[in-house]
Amino acid sequence: MSGICGWFRPDGGGAANASIQGMAATLSRFDASPVRTAATAWGAVALAAREGNGDLYQDGKRLVVVHGRASFSDDRLSDSARRHGLARAIAEGYAEKGAEILKLLAGTFSLALLDGTARMALLANDRMGTHALCYTTDARRLVFGSTLDAISAYPDSGRQIGRQAIYEYVHFHVIPGPETAYLDRRRLEPGTFLTWNNGMHRAAPYWGVEFIEDEKRSFPVLKQEFVALLRKSVEQAIEHGTTGAFLSGGTDSSTVAGMLREVTGEAPRTFSIGFDAEGFDEVGYARIAARCFKTRHKEYYVTPDDVVSAVPRIAAVHDQPFGNSSAVPTYYCAKLARDDGVDTLLGGDGGDELFGGNARYATQYFYSLYGDLPQPLRRTVLEPAFGLLPEVGIIGKARRYMAHASLPMPARYDHYNLLQRLGPETVFTGEFLDGVCRAAPAAQVERAYRSSNADSLINRMLALDFKYTLADNDLPKVVRSSELAGVDARFPLLHDDVVAFSARLPPGLKLRGPRLRYFFKKALQDFLPPEIITKTKHGFGMPFGRWLRSHEPLRQLAFESLSDLKRRNIVRAEFIDQLTGVHVNSHADYYGTMVWILMMLEQWLKQHPVSV
Repeated sequence: MSGICGWFRPDGGGAANASIQGMAATLSRFDASPVRTAATAWGAVALAAREGNGDLYQDGKRLVVVHGRASFSDDRLSDSARRHGLARAIAEGYAEKGAEILKLLAGTFSLALLDGTARMALLANDRMGTHALCYTTDARRLVFGSTLDAISAYPDSGRQIGRQAIYEYVHFHVIPGPETAYLDRRRLEPGTFLTWNNGMHRAAPYWGVEFIEDEKRSFPVLKQEFVALLRKSVEQAIEHGTTGAFLSGGTDSSTVAGMLREVTGEAPRTFSIGFDAEGFDEVGYARIAARCFKTRHKEYYVTPDDVVSAVPRIAAVHDQPFGNSSAVPTYYCAKLARDDGVDTLLGGDGGDELFGGNARYATQYFYSLYGDLPQPLRRTVLEPAFGLLPEVGIIGKARRYMAHASLPMPARYDHYNLLQRLGPETVFTGEFLDGVCRAAPAAQVERAYRSSNADSLINRMLALDFKYTLADNDLPKVVRSSELAGVDARFPLLHDDVVAFSARLPPGLKLRGPRLRYFFKKALQDFLPPEIITKTKHGFGMPFGRWLRSHEPLRQLAFESLSDLKRRNIVRAEFIDQLTGVHVNSHADYYGTMVWILMMLEQWLKQHPVSV
């Protein structure tokens, strides 16, 4: 995917021209994307992208760079983009409308506009945050990049890692935006812009999802619009080169693969990953979809040796610690596609978060039933009565259910968080904890949940997952793993019109009782194979914990990484010893998650020269 980078210093005291070349090199080092640059005495920009995936413009007083596939809803600006290029059209539109121009942009993008005469700059990214954009700023300069590594390549960039960021990484397994691993750098949230004007900067949203929960339209009308939008989104995502699709065998990837066939009229290339481990291998469902849509299907079975090989690469391609282990199978799936001559892969990411497909939504529905009971009944009858009975068997389950259901949202949403279950004081050293706010993760989730423009439980959960599951986790995972393999990843289900359709869909059509993605499945029941309609969600989950016990090279890599981590005085040595010596052997799947998170932290720290 690559991206953009640059710097802006209106007083003319900027870095040498070589700096922009060094910054750009970090963007193209994995996928070898062609690089274009433009520089003046007061600023410089670079674009690393395949042809058709970005644009750059310079006119003496302005530098504009844009990465991605964006388009204007305004006819005049759209015509200007066709005739003169997207970057120049952005410059023209901004001169007339200011940041309001962003509301006229659709598609996936990141952009920067630097105006040396006006001494101002604009940064922005797309609505769902598919294209990341980070920055650091002070009174004299603005430095930005699609990755934090690009900023690190700018001369004299600070490289101090924040303890709070590490704490939140272990809590969330990623570092949620707008914060980053670095103390002096931030990341734009989805649908956000930043203005820098004479040393003053401000970040603000230009877009947010607007849920409309009471719109009434018949099912046939909704289905017709939905299917048309799916076709449109896949058609617009197709690259001029060779396009294929991830195919896990789930509803989303199967839908994208099927629509790819309908749009092109040809057998699409699809790619799946399997594991030789009971409960993890879902290649069978991918084969069902491949047969249904007559795709040219290929599979690859990931082995423990593959994991050993991939771990350092995954740590290197991410610009901050990243703890989602499914990055490994995603990489091998993308590599399989690249080896087959595919340039662009379409992913089904976003379907669960748009249409209510995650199992936790049904879980929270069941908990909400108890919360909906009259408080006097709960507090004065049920809870005292069950409190008198021994906490065993079904009575124990009932008491645990009531205790959990009594928690307010979003606290109960994250009730099973691994770090909080183990206890921060058990995991981290006392010295490290002295420098962090333990309440910060829960507080930021609370703010995000309350800020959603929704009344229903399901839409509030979806809005939360737009940030924490998509923008902070799944999208960086697929984008970076694909980049490492030399493939461009795109997400048709996150097309702006599909997102808008989802926001208008009544809550009861997303989650009907405990039934997940009710509308999606019903609308596509004559399109998708019945086995895929009825299957439970899985994805590319990896049996890391099991392999940790049986595969010595993987065990050695993990345990040596944790041993090295001890010396950083972040995690308690006693906890690491217990984790590797006792817990993994007794509950490999559960504690294997923490081993992976800490291993990837150490692997990332080794490959990025930073101070903690």
